[in-house]
Amino acid sequence: MELEIGLSYEAEKFVTQEDSAVQYGSGLVDVFSTPALVAFMEKTCMDCVDPLLDNEYCTVGIEINVKHLKATKIGDTVRSIAKLIKIEGNILTFEVKAYDSIDIIADGIYKRFIIHKPTFLQKLDQQYENR
Repeated sequence: MELEIGLSYEAEKFVTQEDSAVQYGSGLVDVFSTPALVAFMEKTCMDCVDPLLDNEYCTVGIEINVKHLKATKIGDTVRSIAKLIKIEGNILTFEVKAYDSIDIIADGIYKRFIIHKPTFLQKLDQQYENR
């Protein structure tokens, strides 16, 4: 299978105490934190496309715009759905939504960039050597 508009992927996650806003330091209430939610949504987008790429290629996140709409209790299960909606060269744009057992809790747009891993890492090393 190749990358094409409409490709989608769905994942589920059980929300644990480690995912809480208190644990992340992003809030003072024991609910599913925005950073944990965004990371889960990001992983869903990555898992949608990376398995379809050649071994030396993967994607990296470059832009995210997510609205965290509702709180989710620790112990609930969250589902994230990523849908590839645009391909512009190496830039992939996803529509991503998340739901808990009650309702939608987040939606947004997320972009990932296809990289050649060895070249990417070599350029990164060169940047640090030239500091």
